[in-house]
Amino acid sequence: MVAQSKPEFSPDQYLALEREASTKSEYLCGGIYAMTGGSPKHSEIASNIIMSIGPLLNCRQCHVYTRDLRIASANSTLITYPDVSIVCGEPAFHDSKKDVVTNPVVLVEVLSDSTEAYDRGKKFTYYRTIESLQDYILVSQKEPMIDLYSRETNGTWRIQSITGLEPEAAIDVPSIACRLLLSDVYDGVEFAPVQDTGDELQ
Repeated sequence: MVAQSKPEFSPDQYLALEREASTKSEYLCGGIYAMTGGSPKHSEIASNIIMSIGPLLNCRQCHVYTRDLRIASANSTLITYPDVSIVCGEPAFHDSKKDVVTNPVVLVEVLSDSTEAYDRGKKFTYYRTIESLQDYILVSQKEPMIDLYSRETNGTWRIQSITGLEPEAAIDVPSIACRLLLSDVYDGVEFAPVQDTGDELQ
């Protein structure tokens, strides 16, 4: 993200501007930040996730959404566009425009060098204020690796990390009772070869 303005805006002021804008921006604590486009690999991974999960949700009254859907945290401190969102049951909206959803069950972010620290840190802090949110999935672009954060009944979050492309490499997403295979998530994705550092023991 790139800082776009210094004045402090209310969520509704941001939305009035955003609804007329030709590019996407994120709202965070009164600031508006321009969002840069993702890489082809980023888009491919997000598309794979949507195509993999979509058919599994047919009987669960849940729907999967692309990066075009706005999601708001509690009190609308954060309004942003997750790479993938899943909503179960009827969506709840920020206002009568019905274009900002406040009750996602699952959110997915595809990590990049410029966003990883933010996605794991401050953004997750605000995502956790969404009462409906049960699972937060972080997907690496550098290697086949997925981190799944799941909300426990006592309000804490449990993390599972899965790596590799073996047939058994998968994450079970509790809130939607779906299994996501890493081989499906990374289907067609090419990774940079591991560099030989020459530090092997002789």
